[in-house]
Amino acid sequence: MQFYVDGFRGGDPDIKNAAPNRRDRAAHAPLPEKVDVVIAGTGPAGLALAAQLAQFPEIDTMIVERDPKNIAKGKADGINTRTMEMFQAYGIAERVKRESYWVNQTNFWMPDPDNKGHIKRIGRVQDVADDSSEMPHILINQARLHQLFLDVMANSPSRLAPDYSWSVKDLTIDPDAEEYPVTVTLEDTGVDWGQTRKVRANYVVGCDGARSNVRKAIGGELHGDAAHQAWGVMDILANTDFPDVRQKCLIASETEGNILILPREGGYLFRMYVELSKLNPDERVAERGFTQDDMIAAANRIMAPYTIDVQEVVWWSIYEIGHRMTDRFDDVPEGSDRNPRVFTAGDACHTHSPKAGQGMNVSMQDTFNLGWKLAHVFQGRADASILKSYSAERWAEAKRLVDTDHEWARIMSAPPGESMADEGGEPRIVSQFKANLEFTGGLAVKYGESALIGPATHQALAKGEEIGRRFHSAPVVRVADAKQMQLGHVAEADGRWRIYAFAGKDHGPLRALADWL
Repeated sequence: MQFYVDGFRGGDPDIKNAAPNRRDRAAHAPLPEKVDVVIAGTGPAGLALAAQLAQFPEIDTMIVERDPKNIAKGKADGINTRTMEMFQAYGIAERVKRESYWVNQTNFWMPDPDNKGHIKRIGRVQDVADDSSEMPHILINQARLHQLFLDVMANSPSRLAPDYSWSVKDLTIDPDAEEYPVTVTLEDTGVDWGQTRKVRANYVVGCDGARSNVRKAIGGELHGDAAHQAWGVMDILANTDFPDVRQKCLIASETEGNILILPREGGYLFRMYVELSKLNPDERVAERGFTQDDMIAAANRIMAPYTIDVQEVVWWSIYEIGHRMTDRFDDVPEGSDRNPRVFTAGDACHTHSPKAGQGMNVSMQDTFNLGWKLAHVFQGRADASILKSYSAERWAEAKRLVDTDHEWARIMSAPPGESMADEGGEPRIVSQFKANLEFTGGLAVKYGESALIGPATHQALAKGEEIGRRFHSAPVVRVADAKQMQLGHVAEADGRWRIYAFAGKDHGPLRALADWL
């Protein structure tokens, strides 16, 4: 039994009371004519936003997905420490920790100096720096992560659920309309394939991937370059004599290419990213017709003298590396001062290689940034101009991601001889990995001074909590009940603000603050 503002009730405390105004979301039920927010895509970015907005039943949110149901396997798998801190705010961190593989260490394998055709372990690096976060770096199936977000939505006051088999085909914006200025054309991809419906919305968020129709509708284009390098990825069950198969490994052979090994949750499967061939400048990876057998053969060449006998391939894909991003993450034209109505997030506005493990993380961090701002606007707690900060803040972080990943992908694909560039005799791939730890953990994000973030005038009073960066949690004992806990875990993704007052031994200022509050 727990006591809430509406009295006592039993049962699962994670299941909120359903709001009376929630929409009937029966399978392929008629779509509404008007909603507050349309989210396109049920990938990590879209679901992270939907799970946050679902806590506000007064906000009529609709999330559409062109596929008929949630994915079952494959795609991304890495969750960094900052994203795990976000999951704590959603209330799912403990479930993720229980079900996932924890990446505690990364091992590096390079050509054996005594036999260049064979690889040899040259070092191990702790994957999460001490005191950087209370959370681990983990690996979990993206489909399972989707389901955890869907559970949060289903248990929310709004009982939000995706409208599957609908995709955003196009949208238009009426700049003179104060309410529902965005008209979204949805296309049926299921029962009545090709039929369209129009829904009016106050805001639209495109989380619909690299081929985003939302991005195209607002004139956005992905700019950047391609590395013209083919890679394969596969989740496999295999017999192998490679000794580090249950640890994350970066492997560079002398002439055959590179491999990234990631153990999967459950103790049996592991994922391999395998470097295949260079592509011609005008060639696409699909034209080569690579197969899973090509990947397995390449893996055995790279890992000599060790072998991999694949028993089952659970999922596999071929891709080429590209580093691209759009000029802005909203619909506001250059030089205009109007407030945005349409946003893009995740792969819809920035793409990069998967080898730094950042794609799914940065995508969710995009919409985590946007969600509370939308909620504040609808609740009348902030002016709509606050929404301008989304593109400004997240574009800068995406640019840093693309630049860092571009350099990391180049280092990973460089021949071993070109990687021995560290002054201390350490291979550059190892030294760069260490240098990137704060970034790859998602902990290097720093937003500049804005309407939301004040100047660093009084930064000296709290040197350990840098203005513009995420709140760094710490273990504390709650005085009221002597409970040991993490200070940062007090905050939830519920739209409320928290004040943390750090006091010294002289309690006079703290008491004065308490009296004022």
